[in-house]
Amino acid sequence: MMRPPQGAGYQPSKQMKVAVYHNNNDIRIEHREVPKINDNELLVRIKASGICGTDLMEWYRIQKGPRVLGHEISGDIVKAGKNVKNFKIGQRVFATHHVPCNECKYCSEGNHTACEALHNGNFEPGGFSEYVRVPEQNVKFGTFLLPDNVSYEEATFIEPLACVVRGQRIVNLKKNHNVLILGSGVSGLLNIQLAKLNGAKATATDISDYRLKKAIEFGADRVFHSDEFDNEINEYKKNFSKENFFLNKFDRIIICTGAMPAFQQAFKSVDRKGTILFFAIPNKNIEMPTLDFWRNEITYTSSYGAAPNDLKESLKLILDGKINVKDMVTHKLPLDKIQEGFRIMADGKESLKVLIEP
Repeated sequence: MMRPPQGAGYQPSKQMKVAVYHNNNDIRIEHREVPKINDNELLVRIKASGICGTDLMEWYRIQKGPRVLGHEISGDIVKAGKNVKNFKIGQRVFATHHVPCNECKYCSEGNHTACEALHNGNFEPGGFSEYVRVPEQNVKFGTFLLPDNVSYEEATFIEPLACVVRGQRIVNLKKNHNVLILGSGVSGLLNIQLAKLNGAKATATDISDYRLKKAIEFGADRVFHSDEFDNEINEYKKNFSKENFFLNKFDRIIICTGAMPAFQQAFKSVDRKGTILFFAIPNKNIEMPTLDFWRNEITYTSSYGAAPNDLKESLKLILDGKINVKDMVTHKLPLDKIQEGFRIMADGKESLKVLIEP
C-alpha cells in the first residue's frame, strides 16, 4: 500500500500496528489508535527501531508485560504541538525513552541516570510500533535532529553507544589501560571500539567464533573463546614478561554478557586496584570474592542508561565516523516479522544488530 508523502501536509492514519511483548516467544501484532499529542509533544513515525539485548532479558521483561518494547528509535516528525519551538514537521530525529528532570539532587550532582524521572519516563507506546508520542520532557531533553549524513539505521545506535560512553567514563578508562571485554555482541563491539579510540589495549572473549571474528574486525588486539580463556591466561602467567603482561591481568574489565562464567573470569582476571564494570547483569545474584576485593582494592561498579550529554557525545562519534555502527547491522525486518527478529537475536549464531523497520 502506498503511503502519502511526508512533510507539512502529511496526516497519519488513525490506526497503527504495534508489537506487544508477552514473552520472547510470544510477540503479537495488534492494531491501536495512533497516540494523540498535546501542545508540548511530538508524534514521530518510526523508520528504524533496534532490538536491544535487554529486550531479550525475559526474566526482567516478562514481569512488566504485556507491553510494547523498543527504545532504540529514529524517525520523522509528523505532528508537533503548537508550543514546540525547536522542532517541526518533516524533520528527521532520534528520541530517547529515558530523560532526567535536571532539577533533583541526583541531576545536580551529575548522576542523571539515578533520577526518578529517568526511570519513570518513556514514550508511548514503545519503539516497536509505527508511531510514538514523545512527551514534553523527552522533547526538551531527549530528542535530537539527525544530520543529513547520519542514517536512520545508524541513529538507532545513538542510545546504546551513549550507554558505552557513560560506562567507560564511570570506570575512568584511560590511554594504555589493559581492558578485558567479556562478550562480543553489539555492546561488546561498541566497548571495543571506544576503548581503542581512547588508546586502551583491548582483549575480548565470546562463545561464538563469528563474534570473535567480528571483535577482531572492530579493533580488538586479542580474542579468546570463552571456554579457553582461563587456560590461555594460565599459560601467560607461566611465561610472565612485560610484553605479555596485558594479557595476564587487566586494569579494567567490562562485562557485556549475562553468562555466569563471565563474572568468575572477571574476578580472576582483574589486576590490583582494577575496576570491574557490570555493563550487563546475570539473572540471579552472584558471589564476589570479598578477600580479593579488600586486599587488592578492587572496584566493582555498574552502569545503567545514558544522560543527555552522553547522547550528544554518542551522536558526534557516529557523525564524525569515529565509531563504526553501520557494519553492525546484520538484519532488517518489517514489524510483522519481529518474532523472527527476536529469534535471530536469541540464536546469536551469525547476527549482531537486528533492526525493525515499521
